[in-house]
Amino acid sequence: MTTFELKSLLIHRIAEINDISFLRALKTILDTKTESGVIQLTQDQLDDIIESKKEIEKGMFVENSVLDKQVRQWLSAK
Repeated sequence: MTTFELKSLLIHRIAEINDISFLRALKTILDTKTESGVIQLTQDQLDDIIESKKEIEKGMFVENSVLDKQVRQWLSAK
């Protein structure tokens, strides 16, 4: 079966489906293959990112390696 034939068959089969839950699930599957890779953020998410960048500029962060060391120390103390 060629790609064209398979697409045509799927289009006809999907047109026969009336189960909205199934169609939504199918849409979710298809969306993962057709999205451009651009993530749409909410205004709250954008605000959080801006605030985080400001905190980083002020030095208000902990290096991951330092945090890992602190966690290991905390876990070994228990």
